[in-house]
Amino acid sequence: MFDVLFSIAISFAITFLAIPVIITVAEQKKLFDIPDARKVHQSPIPSLGGLGIFAGFMLACLIAIPYLAATDFQYYFAAAFVIFFLGLKDDILVISPIKKFIGQVLAAFLIIYKGNIQIKSMYGFMGIHELPEMFSLVLTYLTVIVIINSFNLIDGIDGLAGSLGLLASSIFGFYFLQVNMLAYSILAFSLAGSLMAFLIFNFQPAKIFMGDTGSLLIGLVNAILVIKFISVANQADITYPVIASPAISIAILVIPLMDTLRVFAIRAFQRRSPFSPDRNHIHHLLLDRGFSHRNITLLLVSINVLFILAAYAGRNLGCTWIILAILIVFFSGIAALYYTRPRTRLFVAKTIDVPEGELTSTSTKIVPLTTDTILEHKN
Repeated sequence: MFDVLFSIAISFAITFLAIPVIITVAEQKKLFDIPDARKVHQSPIPSLGGLGIFAGFMLACLIAIPYLAATDFQYYFAAAFVIFFLGLKDDILVISPIKKFIGQVLAAFLIIYKGNIQIKSMYGFMGIHELPEMFSLVLTYLTVIVIINSFNLIDGIDGLAGSLGLLASSIFGFYFLQVNMLAYSILAFSLAGSLMAFLIFNFQPAKIFMGDTGSLLIGLVNAILVIKFISVANQADITYPVIASPAISIAILVIPLMDTLRVFAIRAFQRRSPFSPDRNHIHHLLLDRGFSHRNITLLLVSINVLFILAAYAGRNLGCTWIILAILIVFFSGIAALYYTRPRTRLFVAKTIDVPEGELTSTSTKIVPLTTDTILEHKN
């Protein structure tokens, strides 16, 4: 327990001390995330907060994790460095989606092939248990890539990705602590400590963003934790077995995971790259309804917690029914947001001819309307 608390303290302190320095340097070097039509912030904000998250996380892990008890962790750390440099380059110079994807595949290779983590069973989902080796590897790679990108894509408003990452890593950390897997608990809580410090500077109004450096790291670490949790929680001799661990894992990551799969499906239907930017994410839908960044973050984290509690309470139903229920509830909520969101139109109030160079109050007026407003025009 002391090692876990120590890792939280170290990661929190390093990140907390590093972020103000990073903000100062970023402002001096003008390393900003510039607002555009798709982004929701109104002024340039430093986007290198992931540097502070990575520093706190990595140093805490290296100090607190017993080396002899975690021989696979050298490959996890190697993958983290790959993700770190990939995200840092994208935050500073911007790289193409294909190069980013190749880097993610390399990181996945390190943790799967060398780090020895793999999804080998579906644990009863749709009646499927043990998986053929090739199918198992493909599923594991897809899982890692999707989870990495899910935190990257959900990082669209102040505090959201960090809060969801904090929630997930804390839950996994507590579980691994209960089953005496200290190294994995420290891995999870080192990330949680860094995110707690980062969120102090990231809640609206944000002083800094985590950038791809931070969001990709959160995704990678949680991918490792998810796959390990699925495997360990179903072992017969484990201290606290968890029935339907794949479904519980989906519930823990439900907001970033389901939103990413939904957006990928929309882009595929529109014959666009799954990595092409748009404003279809769940936080965009809530912004269009007038919610603030802080309220959206609190709402989505609370919804995520409810999914976790419901999935755990119904764990005896099995993977198939829990996952089906998650899909129905989540996408019903999304459909409701789409159905009720404001729709902007242009309305021509009145048009008359006026002499060139003159403008009167009865000239053409183009007025934006939404379904929530009524315009009355009188002659």
